[in-house]
Parts: sequence; structure tokens; C-alpha cells
Amino acid sequence: MSDRTTYLVLPGYQNSGPAHWQSHWEAADPAVFVRVRQEDWDHPEPEAWVGRVDAAVAEAAVDGPVVLVAHSLGCVTVARWAATAPAGRTAAVRGALLVAPADVDHADVPELSGFRPVALSRLPFPATVVCSTDDPWVTPERARRFAEAWGARYVETGAFGHLNSDSGLGDWPLGRELLAAL
Repeated sequence: MSDRTTYLVLPGYQNSGPAHWQSHWEAADPAVFVRVRQEDWDHPEPEAWVGRVDAAVAEAAVDGPVVLVAHSLGCVTVARWAATAPAGRTAAVRGALLVAPADVDHADVPELSGFRPVALSRLPFPATVVCSTDDPWVTPERARRFAEAWGARYVETGAFGHLNSDSGLGDWPLGRELLAAL
């Protein structure tokens, strides 16, 4: 085992396109930022998504520590995975940056209903939850509740929508700072 940290990139529903900050980070250093590919981005199945996270963590942990970099439904998937994964597997995770966690409990999107309810167990690793003040997929109050339940630090960015491609964040320097602070 080496000491190389792998940053597993976990996009949300419908994946993260080329203008998304996750894609920028991955393109800048593809050996370090590795996207967890889901079989079906448009019709997500919770068990399949959690299984892909588990397999990716197991594979990456062979080379060293793992940090999770999740967006939207990816955050909900991390919480679900952490609530059910064996302690030996979660021990490989050094931290998680959870950006704009989708409030699937209140989302009017049938494809996301299988992820209900959002797992609210304390995460077994350090985490930071990042939320915008005008995110259409989660209110700051609800994101703060997720952070409290997950034992995570909470950071509010101001009005940047869903902190995705439409937000025009580019490489998102603030996100990189928050990741480094983990």
C-alpha cells in the first residue's frame, strides 16, 4: 500500500457534465481524481449506486487513503453507503466533501424516490457539507440538518444555485480550499 490519496468523484443524478467543477478537478489531475461511474445516471437505483461506491472505495484503498468528493445525489449515496458499509471499508475514507446534498425526501422527481429517506446516521469519517443559500434542491436549513446528523462541518456559500455547471463555478477555488481543509 502506498500513501497516495485517491479522491473519488461522486456525481449526482444525471452525472456531472464537462463544465461542472467535479469534471474540472478530474480533468486537471485524472490520476488522483477518479470518477465513480454509475450504470444508469438517469434512473438511479440506490443499491447499485451504493455498490459502486463500495467497490470503488475497496479498489482505491489498495493504493492508500480515500477522500470522497460528492455532489447532490452523490452526497445522499455516501450517507447511505456509510450507514451500511463494514467498518473496515469506511476506515479507508479520510474525509468527504459533500456539496449541495439533494433533499430527496422532498424532491418531486420519481427517479429519486428510492433514495428516501435520506440516511441520517453519523458518518465514521470527517466531512464538510457545503450549501448555497438559493439551492433549488435543498434549503440551507435542511442541509444544516444533514450536516448535524452526519457529524459534519457546515459551510454556506452564498447564492450560487445548486453549485453545479449552471452556477458557473469553473474550477471552484473555494471548493478546493474546503477539500484541503479536510
